[in-house]
Amino acid sequence: MEFIIDLWKFLLERKAWWLAPIIFVLLLLGFVIVIGGGSAIAPFIYSIF
Repeated sequence: MEFIIDLWKFLLERKAWWLAPIIFVLLLLGFVIVIGGGSAIAPFIYSIF
């Protein structure tokens, strides 16, 4: 949790707003892979990548 707070402070201080969409997309892809890893949808998700 401390890492997320430090990352947020970095974005605010450096005004690196272009990193926010990249971080969001990476988190979304990670979430899809984790959720899809244990289900019947897994072969379809892994074929996309």
